[in-house]
Amino acid sequence: MVLVWCIHFRGGLAFESSNKNLIFNIHPVFMLIGFIILGGEAIISYKGLPWRKEVKKLIHLILHAIALIFGIVGIYAAFKNHNESGIANLYSLHSWMGIGIISLYGIQWIYGFVVFFFPGGSATVRGESLPWHMLFGLFVFILAVGNSALGFLEKLTFLENSGISKFGTEAFLVNFNAIVTILFGAFVVLTVLSQAQVEDFGYSSI
Repeated sequence: MVLVWCIHFRGGLAFESSNKNLIFNIHPVFMLIGFIILGGEAIISYKGLPWRKEVKKLIHLILHAIALIFGIVGIYAAFKNHNESGIANLYSLHSWMGIGIISLYGIQWIYGFVVFFFPGGSATVRGESLPWHMLFGLFVFILAVGNSALGFLEKLTFLENSGISKFGTEAFLVNFNAIVTILFGAFVVLTVLSQAQVEDFGYSSI
């Protein structure tokens, strides 16, 4: 749906364009695909897939890495749009939270890689780290979902101030995108909380 919005209503996506709005359009698409969809799938994959733990851990790690890359590109697109359009950076709550979230996401990924993947911590370290790793990961994901909804609201407010109808098709689509994002986030969190597993740390790191 966010692609429909950005392509059909906002004119498409481009890294280089005289129409700077096309550069900005990369931001919501990449952030939603990265932090929300891929990030959510990464969380669910480790809890829900009926495969060996080592395989699930690798999928979890790779999906989060791709999500982080999408997030970095998405934020870069927002800065590029602002810089080329003469718009100030980091003036809104959405932007402040975005920088904080991607920083926490990166820290979480690096910590998970070092402790659970390579070189891998001891069984004691992994056992003590896992609950906090899960809790912190869910916390960052919930922040990302909330900030996504805040971003939809902020952009829609700008568009409405620029003349689009408050009750038109585009406004409806943006609001519906935000609602679906929140519902997807709730589904991910509930899936994780309903599938608590006892972790076995008696294995060597991959």
